[in-house]
Formats: sequence, C-alpha cells, structure tokens
Amino acid sequence: QDETLQEAWRCFHRGDFQQAVELADEAGLAGHAVANKATGIYATYLEENAKRQVDCFKSAIDRAEQAIEAFPDDPNSHYFHAFNLGRYSQSISVVKALKQGVGGKILKSLERALVLQPEHAEAHTALGMYHAEIIDKVGKLIGGMTYGANEKKAIQHFKRSLELTPRAPIARIEYGNGLYMLYGDDRLDEVSELYIEASETTPLDAMERLDVESALAEL
Repeated sequence: QDETLQEAWRCFHRGDFQQAVELADEAGLAGHAVANKATGIYATYLEENAKRQVDCFKSAIDRAEQAIEAFPDDPNSHYFHAFNLGRYSQSISVVKALKQGVGGKILKSLERALVLQPEHAEAHTALGMYHAEIIDKVGKLIGGMTYGANEKKAIQHFKRSLELTPRAPIARIEYGNGLYMLYGDDRLDEVSELYIEASETTPLDAMERLDVESALAEL
C-alpha cells in the first residue's frame, strides 16, 4: 500500500492526475489526500467540460467526507474537503453554493484543519479566500453577520500562508485574487506585483507549473 501511495504522489507531481487518482483509490481511503488533490487540481485547471468539472469536485467531496469519518485527526481530510467544496462553489456560482449551505461546511473544515495543523499553508490561503470571496459576493455586512467573513482575517491568513511558503506561486496568486475581491482597482498595483512574482517562480512540479501558467494568463 505504501509503495502504491508513493507512486500515486509521484504521478501527481508529474502531472499524471488521472493515474494518481486510480493508484490512490487502489490504496483505499488511505489515499484520500493525493486522490482529492489530484482530482481538484485536474478539475480546476484542465477539465474543460463544465458538467464533468462539477462531477470531479463532487466525487472528491464524497471521498473527503468518508476520509473525515475514517481519519478525523488528519488535517488533510478536512482541508481537501474544504478545497474541493470551494472549487465546486466557484464552478456553480458562489452565491448559489452559499444558498446550499456550503459556506458553513467550508469554514468548519478549514478551521478544523488549522486546529490540527496550525502551519498548514494551503489551509491559510483557502481561509483567506473564504473571507474575501464571501465579502466580494454578499458584502461586508451580510458576509460578516451570516458567514463570519472578515476583511482583516482574510489578509492575516494570506500573509501567514506567504510566511509559511514564501516561494509557493499559489500563495501569491490567491492573495492577489483576494486583494482584488476586497479592494478592486484600489490595490491593483499590489495585485499585479503578486501575479508577477508568482509568474516568475520556477515550478517544482506539475501543479506549480499550472499555477505559474495561470498567473501569466492573468497578467
């Protein structure tokens, strides 16, 4: 099983996302993290069919829910649940997803991931996006009262993620996205700077290459 999982991670880093998921699933629920990461990244960047994209996110969310039951103390059970719920929300429309009650689930899973692993950089990034995206879509007042969204917290989480992973392109890209959601053109210089820095990163694996390419596309 360990060998299968290691090979699944190697496939993920190479960019063979489908093979990564197949191998991870062979290892059973123990492979949840690599399976859910590969599914989420593939669906976010490479799946062009909208229905298939949503189906990918849903399959990862189901797997993550099982993983939370099986491994409640694994921060990645919770993180990849939130990650795929967040991407699912973006793919169907955040407002629609909030009406389905997705916001509370994302917040709960991210907060749990950070209790279990306070230095989980990607969870900090995702929590920053949670606050920024909700304020962007429903405003500060409703966002704060209904979903606990807070502008200051958004910035704190983005900054913490950058401190923890100073060279990760995604930490900069999402910080840039979050700043734009919160402040629009008022902080465009900072947003552009973050994208430029992300685009100049030397990618260490396939996921980072996709991140760098998306930063270049934004520029």
